Amino acid sequence: MKAHDGMYIGGEWRPAAGRDRIEVVNPADEQVIADVPAGTEEDVDAAVRAARAAFPGWAATPPAERAARIGALRDVLVARKSEIAQTITAELGSPLGFSEAVHVGAPIAVAHSFAELGATYAFEERIGNSTVLLEPVGVVGAITPWNYPLHQVVAKVAPALTAGCTVVLKPAEDTPLTAQLFAEAVHEAGIPAGVFNLVTGTGPVAGQALAAHPGVDLVSFTGSTAVGKRIGATAGAAIKRVALELGGKSANVILPGADLAKAVSVGVGHVMNNAGQSCNALTRMLVHRDDYEEAVSLAAAAVAKYPTGDPRDPATRLGPVVNAKQHERVRGYIAKGVEEGARLVAGGSDAPAERGYFVAPTVFADVTPDMTIAQEEIFGPVLSILAYADEDEALRIANGTVYGLGGAVWAADEASAVAFARRMDTGQVDINGGRFNPLAPFGGYKQSGVGRELGPHGLAEYLQTKSLQF
Repeated sequence: MKAHDGMYIGGEWRPAAGRDRIEVVNPADEQVIADVPAGTEEDVDAAVRAARAAFPGWAATPPAERAARIGALRDVLVARKSEIAQTITAELGSPLGFSEAVHVGAPIAVAHSFAELGATYAFEERIGNSTVLLEPVGVVGAITPWNYPLHQVVAKVAPALTAGCTVVLKPAEDTPLTAQLFAEAVHEAGIPAGVFNLVTGTGPVAGQALAAHPGVDLVSFTGSTAVGKRIGATAGAAIKRVALELGGKSANVILPGADLAKAVSVGVGHVMNNAGQSCNALTRMLVHRDDYEEAVSLAAAAVAKYPTGDPRDPATRLGPVVNAKQHERVRGYIAKGVEEGARLVAGGSDAPAERGYFVAPTVFADVTPDMTIAQEEIFGPVLSILAYADEDEALRIANGTVYGLGGAVWAADEASAVAFARRMDTGQVDINGGRFNPLAPFGGYKQSGVGRELGPHGLAEYLQTKSLQF
């Protein structure tokens, strides 16, 4: 695969300060497909200095002109959609069709939304005898995960640039090639030098250096709750703003009278997509005890439609997990579920292929709320089905984790589903199969994070408020 041998800083590709490299491995066959430089504190410092130098000019650029550059970036992503999708499939293992439709399609929609929003957003308003200004925060340190390597980049960079901020991006070690393609797209879109900068590297070195750098005004991080806590502590010591999108253990609540077959089918798909590597995956399916065994049978039948295989094969619906560490982690959780007494309905911890980090699509029944697999984020293609006696118990189970990122409710009528959803402690809830909305705020309650991404609420994360009294 194509890889740059340097960092994108100040509008050009520069040699890395150090000699260490990061190998990029195709998780479907465990072969090294490229390597990139492992950034150092020196690389991060150079990138932050470039972003600081570019900030005054970009912040002073009229919002409509900034929005036009985001629109140009969107157009480049559209033109290079196939190339980017193939790269994501190679370094993440996502089936190619999913890479094209979701991994590239969703960020294109998000970029489009900010191109439109930036041209119309009210960055200034009059309140009484005051003029209230919404101004860019400054330099943003963006640290993104591997599970959605383009979407998470666009969800941070597009609103930051729309707001007038400049950015230093540190992408995940497993998927740096997608980030390099994004940097090429930024350059091709004519975004001024220094407004966007890219440093590849590890979390403990480059990520920590970026979060702690005194020249960074806001840190936007997506990843595990454990790492998010450390970044929050680092930023807090400097009274630095943070936006944290962290873990999840989302509940898919199926109320009596709902379309059970559809609810189960959609719920299974939500878990199996991206090999279960979605922070908002509906990994807990809550079913009334009267419908329980039927739901278990439906789930077993649905999961059989997700065969593992070569992600380049159009017939493949379930690719590998991203790396060897994640492979062992997910299989360990499956073994823990069996050990704690859950009933294995489909799949299991045995690897379905001799080569590649594949995990069999797995369904557990007879899961109780206190089990490890019902409390901890697995981040793999593993579904737990829990029974409840009434709505109050369903609510206690749904709200009974430290997380609160996503969720879903299915009911015979919309009003009943909405009434239940209003009582859920979670940042986003799909009602009877509600579709993705790139303008709706995304983010969590409790230990699922701080702040919101996407749409006007996502743009607001990168703005600070000033009032002028007359």
